[in-house]
Amino acid sequence: MTPPPAGPRIPPLAPSDWPVEMRAALAAMRPANPRLSFPPADPNRPKALNALGTLAQHPTLAHAFNSFNGHILFGTSLSARQRELVILRVAARRESTYEWTQHVILAGDAGITPEELDQVTEGPDAGEWSPLDGALVRAVDELLADAMVTDGTWAVLAESLEVEQLMDLVFTVGAYDLLAMAFKSFGVALDDDMK
Repeated sequence: MTPPPAGPRIPPLAPSDWPVEMRAALAAMRPANPRLSFPPADPNRPKALNALGTLAQHPTLAHAFNSFNGHILFGTSLSARQRELVILRVAARRESTYEWTQHVILAGDAGITPEELDQVTEGPDAGEWSPLDGALVRAVDELLADAMVTDGTWAVLAESLEVEQLMDLVFTVGAYDLLAMAFKSFGVALDDDMK
Protein backbone atom coordinates (compact mmCIF):
# COMPACT_ATOMS: atom_id res chain seq x y z
CA MET A 1 0.00 0.00 0.00
CA THR A 2 1.33 3.39 -0.98
CA PRO A 3 1.43 5.76 2.00
CA PRO A 4 -0.93 8.74 1.77
CA PRO A 5 0.40 12.22 1.07
CA ALA A 6 1.93 13.94 4.10
CA GLY A 7 -0.61 16.74 3.85
CA PRO A 8 -3.28 18.15 1.58
CA ARG A 9 -2.21 18.31 -2.05
CA ILE A 10 -5.25 20.46 -2.72
CA PRO A 11 -5.87 22.58 0.36
CA PRO A 12 -9.52 22.88 1.37
CA LEU A 13 -11.04 26.32 1.25
CA ALA A 14 -12.63 27.66 4.43
CA PRO A 15 -16.40 28.10 4.01
CA SER A 16 -15.94 31.89 4.06
CA ASP A 17 -13.74 31.52 0.95
CA TRP A 18 -16.03 29.24 -1.04
CA PRO A 19 -17.01 30.61 -4.44
CA VAL A 20 -20.65 31.59 -4.78
CA GLU A 21 -21.17 28.61 -7.13
CA MET A 22 -20.74 26.25 -4.18
CA ARG A 23 -24.24 27.15 -2.98
CA ALA A 24 -25.72 25.51 -6.09
CA ALA A 25 -23.23 22.65 -5.83
CA LEU A 26 -24.37 21.91 -2.27
CA ALA A 27 -28.04 22.20 -3.24
CA ALA A 28 -27.45 19.62 -5.97
CA MET A 29 -26.74 17.04 -3.25
CA ARG A 30 -30.44 17.00 -2.29
CA PRO A 31 -32.39 15.55 -5.22
CA ALA A 32 -35.67 17.26 -6.06
CA ASN A 33 -37.99 14.41 -5.19
CA PRO A 34 -41.24 15.13 -3.36
CA ARG A 35 -41.21 11.60 -1.86
CA LEU A 36 -38.00 12.31 0.02
CA SER A 37 -37.81 14.06 3.34
CA PHE A 38 -34.53 15.21 4.79
CA PRO A 39 -33.82 15.36 8.50
CA PRO A 40 -32.81 18.75 9.86
CA ALA A 41 -29.09 19.36 10.04
CA ASP A 42 -27.61 18.21 13.34
CA PRO A 43 -25.07 20.77 14.60
CA ASN A 44 -23.31 18.01 16.60
CA ARG A 45 -22.55 15.88 13.52
CA PRO A 46 -19.35 16.10 11.47
CA LYS A 47 -19.70 18.60 8.67
CA ALA A 48 -17.10 17.17 6.24
CA LEU A 49 -15.64 20.63 5.70
CA ASN A 50 -12.28 19.33 4.48
CA ALA A 51 -13.97 17.27 1.75
CA LEU A 52 -16.37 20.05 0.83
CA GLY A 53 -13.63 22.68 1.04
CA THR A 54 -11.50 20.64 -1.35
CA LEU A 55 -14.40 20.33 -3.78
CA ALA A 56 -14.91 24.09 -3.46
CA GLN A 57 -11.68 24.47 -5.42
CA HIS A 58 -13.68 23.22 -8.45
CA PRO A 59 -17.37 24.12 -7.96
CA THR A 60 -18.43 22.98 -11.44
CA LEU A 61 -17.11 19.50 -10.71
CA ALA A 62 -18.62 19.63 -7.21
CA HIS A 63 -22.04 20.41 -8.69
CA ALA A 64 -21.86 17.56 -11.19
CA PHE A 65 -20.66 15.02 -8.63
CA ASN A 66 -23.10 16.16 -5.94
CA SER A 67 -25.99 15.69 -8.37
CA PHE A 68 -24.96 12.07 -8.79
CA ASN A 69 -23.97 11.45 -5.18
CA GLY A 70 -27.19 13.03 -3.95
CA HIS A 71 -29.04 10.16 -5.57
CA ILE A 72 -26.67 7.63 -4.00
CA LEU A 73 -27.20 9.07 -0.52
CA PHE A 74 -30.80 10.28 -0.59
CA GLY A 75 -32.60 8.84 -3.62
CA THR A 76 -31.26 5.31 -3.75
CA SER A 77 -33.57 2.32 -3.84
CA LEU A 78 -31.21 0.50 -1.45
CA SER A 79 -32.00 0.65 2.24
CA ALA A 80 -29.78 2.87 4.38
CA ARG A 81 -28.25 -0.28 5.90
CA GLN A 82 -27.48 -1.78 2.48
CA ARG A 83 -26.02 1.49 1.21
CA GLU A 84 -23.76 1.88 4.24
CA LEU A 85 -22.54 -1.74 4.14
CA VAL A 86 -21.52 -1.18 0.53
CA ILE A 87 -19.85 2.18 1.15
CA LEU A 88 -17.99 0.91 4.20
CA ARG A 89 -16.68 -2.11 2.30
CA VAL A 90 -15.38 0.19 -0.44
CA ALA A 91 -13.72 2.37 2.20
CA ALA A 92 -12.18 -0.67 3.90
CA ARG A 93 -10.88 -2.17 0.66
CA ARG A 94 -9.48 1.15 -0.55
CA GLU A 95 -8.15 2.04 2.92
CA SER A 96 -9.87 5.40 2.70
CA THR A 97 -9.76 6.70 6.26
CA TYR A 98 -11.85 9.77 5.50
CA GLU A 99 -14.60 7.77 3.82
CA TRP A 100 -14.57 5.11 6.54
CA THR A 101 -14.74 7.59 9.41
CA GLN A 102 -17.60 9.58 7.90
CA HIS A 103 -19.66 6.49 7.09
CA VAL A 104 -19.16 4.71 10.40
CA ILE A 105 -21.34 7.48 11.82
CA LEU A 106 -24.01 6.98 9.14
CA ALA A 107 -23.77 3.20 9.59
CA GLY A 108 -24.70 3.58 13.24
CA ASP A 109 -27.77 5.55 12.18
CA ALA A 110 -28.65 2.69 9.82
CA GLY A 111 -28.43 0.07 12.59
CA ILE A 112 -25.06 -1.44 11.71
CA THR A 113 -23.47 -2.75 14.90
CA PRO A 114 -19.81 -2.45 15.97
CA GLU A 115 -19.47 -6.21 15.42
CA GLU A 116 -20.73 -5.81 11.87
CA LEU A 117 -18.23 -3.00 11.29
CA ASP A 118 -15.50 -5.51 12.16
CA GLN A 119 -17.05 -7.99 9.73
CA VAL A 120 -17.09 -5.35 6.98
CA THR A 121 -13.33 -4.92 7.30
CA GLU A 122 -12.83 -8.70 7.20
CA GLY A 123 -15.03 -9.29 4.17
CA PRO A 124 -17.86 -11.45 2.89
CA ASP A 125 -16.69 -14.64 4.57
CA ALA A 126 -16.43 -13.12 8.05
CA GLY A 127 -18.96 -13.61 10.80
CA GLU A 128 -22.60 -14.39 10.37
CA TRP A 129 -23.78 -12.37 7.38
CA SER A 130 -27.27 -12.97 6.09
CA PRO A 131 -27.13 -14.30 2.52
CA LEU A 132 -28.06 -10.87 1.15
CA ASP A 133 -25.60 -8.90 3.31
CA GLY A 134 -22.82 -11.35 2.47
CA ALA A 135 -23.62 -10.99 -1.23
CA LEU A 136 -23.58 -7.18 -0.98
CA VAL A 137 -20.12 -7.24 0.61
CA ARG A 138 -18.92 -9.85 -1.90
CA ALA A 139 -20.27 -7.77 -4.80
CA VAL A 140 -18.15 -4.82 -3.66
CA ASP A 141 -15.04 -7.00 -3.67
CA GLU A 142 -15.85 -8.39 -7.11
CA LEU A 143 -16.58 -4.96 -8.59
CA LEU A 144 -13.36 -3.50 -7.20
CA ALA A 145 -11.31 -6.46 -8.42
CA ASP A 146 -12.86 -7.14 -11.84
CA ALA A 147 -15.45 -4.40 -12.51
CA MET A 148 -18.17 -7.08 -12.59
CA VAL A 149 -20.38 -9.00 -10.19
CA THR A 150 -20.03 -12.75 -10.75
CA ASP A 151 -23.02 -14.87 -11.76
CA GLY A 152 -23.16 -16.60 -8.37
CA THR A 153 -23.20 -13.37 -6.39
CA TRP A 154 -25.66 -11.80 -8.83
CA ALA A 155 -28.04 -14.73 -8.39
CA VAL A 156 -28.07 -14.26 -4.60
CA LEU A 157 -28.59 -10.52 -4.94
CA ALA A 158 -31.36 -10.92 -7.53
CA GLU A 159 -33.33 -13.18 -5.16
CA SER A 160 -33.90 -10.19 -2.86
CA LEU A 161 -33.26 -7.02 -4.84
CA GLU A 162 -35.25 -5.37 -7.61
CA VAL A 163 -33.62 -4.19 -10.84
CA GLU A 164 -33.31 -0.59 -9.58
CA GLN A 165 -31.60 -1.82 -6.41
CA LEU A 166 -29.13 -3.90 -8.41
CA MET A 167 -28.31 -0.86 -10.51
CA ASP A 168 -28.00 1.40 -7.45
CA LEU A 169 -25.62 -1.14 -5.89
CA VAL A 170 -23.19 -1.00 -8.80
CA PHE A 171 -23.35 2.79 -9.02
CA THR A 172 -22.84 3.15 -5.26
CA VAL A 173 -19.66 1.10 -5.43
CA GLY A 174 -18.44 3.20 -8.36
CA ALA A 175 -19.25 6.51 -6.69
CA TYR A 176 -17.48 5.65 -3.45
CA ASP A 177 -14.51 4.08 -5.21
CA LEU A 178 -14.15 7.40 -7.03
CA LEU A 179 -14.42 9.32 -3.76
CA ALA A 180 -11.79 7.09 -2.15
CA MET A 181 -9.46 7.87 -5.05
CA ALA A 182 -10.12 11.58 -4.72
CA PHE A 183 -9.78 11.74 -0.94
CA LYS A 184 -6.52 9.79 -0.97
CA SER A 185 -4.99 11.47 -4.03
CA PHE A 186 -5.91 14.98 -2.90
CA GLY A 187 -4.72 14.29 0.65
CA VAL A 188 -8.03 15.19 2.31
CA ALA A 189 -7.37 15.14 6.06
CA LEU A 190 -9.85 14.15 8.74
CA ASP A 191 -11.77 17.15 10.06
CA ASP A 192 -11.32 17.96 13.74
CA ASP A 193 -14.97 17.02 14.37
CA MET A 194 -14.34 13.54 12.92
CA LYS A 195 -11.43 12.63 15.21
